[in-house]
Amino acid sequence: MRMRAEIRILVLAVVATSAVSSLLFLSPGLANTRDDPPQKGNEIFTPAHATLLDAIKDFADWRAEPVQPIAFTHKKHAENQVVCTACHKGVNQGPVAGLPSAKLCMRCHAFFATDRPEIQKLTKIVNAGLDVSWQRVYGFSPSAHVKFNHAPHVQAGIDCSNCHGDVSNMTVAVRAVKLNMGFCIHCHRDRKVSTDCVTCHF
Repeated sequence: MRMRAEIRILVLAVVATSAVSSLLFLSPGLANTRDDPPQKGNEIFTPAHATLLDAIKDFADWRAEPVQPIAFTHKKHAENQVVCTACHKGVNQGPVAGLPSAKLCMRCHAFFATDRPEIQKLTKIVNAGLDVSWQRVYGFSPSAHVKFNHAPHVQAGIDCSNCHGDVSNMTVAVRAVKLNMGFCIHCHRDRKVSTDCVTCHF
């Protein structure tokens, strides 16, 4: 319990430092301790956020829900026995869960459900020589310095639903699980795997 309180204090100190750095170095019109103000294209390196509001949003994990260009229904595809790895290529071989290209979708949808409005949208995108600009649903804040790797989790038999919720019963995917350090550490402890900092932060 005491360790949790200490971690919270440390996190608040980091956010406060980030906020002060933002106010001093990045907010126009406020005090700048440098002799020469930074010129465009010659920015100061800082781990701070651009504004205090950005720092607070990042700390509280306030993010807008992604809006997808195609209302892809995971539920319908799961009912048709389409497995996650069919569309999210590379998830069992490396760090990133790839997002499907429009051409991949059209391997099936050039023949199936061609009368559906969303499939017609998809067809127009492909015919225009474009790709679907899927919006990533999950991801860690850059300030967390997390290097998450899907492959060892998939290879260890961790079901996708552990971290992504019951996607097989979702239409458009939504953030159903709050992925934070507490969630990850709890899971690692339950499975008796490393909770050393450099396991995830490197």
